[in-house]
Amino acid sequence: MAANAANPDRYIHITLAKRGVSCTAKLLDDRAPLTCAAVWDALPLVSDVYHAKYARNEIYALFPAFAEQEPPLENPTVTPIPGDLCYFSFNGTQLGTQSYGYGGGASLAAGAPVIDLALFYERNNLLLNGDVGWVPGIVWGQVVEGLEEMATACQDLWRAGAVGETLGFSRV
Repeated sequence: MAANAANPDRYIHITLAKRGVSCTAKLLDDRAPLTCAAVWDALPLVSDVYHAKYARNEIYALFPAFAEQEPPLENPTVTPIPGDLCYFSFNGTQLGTQSYGYGGGASLAAGAPVIDLALFYERNNLLLNGDVGWVPGIVWGQVVEGLEEMATACQDLWRAGAVGETLGFSRV
């Protein structure tokens, strides 16, 4: 599934390590080329996983900024569908308030850029945050295999908790 001259498509694995579940996503190079390039060049990426409070059916991980230059808002959405991978860029002060529950670490308090890579696993998502309003995301990938198993694991993450679990992104 890796890209080559005959098949230019690129694929990644998304993994919940503790739960032993992964899915495969196709990068949307034709719709979000700058974002796809930034993420691809930074892989592999692994961090603590969180379940969304506002957007509903979303899991995500936070990373220090990794692109040489932040991609523009290409292929934006505020209504992601099941299987969408979204990219969000925040400064730490946007996420540093106590209500978000990240602990207000030094990087958040200092305002350092923070990248949120998210997987949406079910329908009826709306990227509307009560503190800041609409939060459009860049759709840079689409799950093509394993979404049902991942959705089950995401529901377990919601009900049983995320402590000790990581979300990883790696090249196929």
